[in-house]
Amino acid sequence: MASVLVRRLAALSGSAAVGAGAYGAHGFKNKDPDDYQIMLFETANKYHFYHSLALLGAAHCGKPLLAGTILLAGMGMFCGPLYHQALTRDPSLGKVAPVGGVAMMAGWLAMIL
Repeated sequence: MASVLVRRLAALSGSAAVGAGAYGAHGFKNKDPDDYQIMLFETANKYHFYHSLALLGAAHCGKPLLAGTILLAGMGMFCGPLYHQALTRDPSLGKVAPVGGVAMMAGWLAMIL
């Protein structure tokens, strides 16, 4: 049952990553390509995609709910602040991103269990 839930969350996350990528491609179309906001958005979107795929792998590990929960928390804490800053220019959530990065690494490691 936990693996089915994690697979469904991976599907939702992957779909959201595609939507965010499309939004970024069109929303930043007339901006300077060297703009820091674009770089932040692309970084968030790339890690969002990678870790959506990792969720698919988590669904098949020994403890799918644990690995999936840690990966989702990491994605939210890492990608969320980057998306937020890219869209609003507000860096106030930036200090959460490193915690999210560590959580994503822990999620990968949790798939060993």
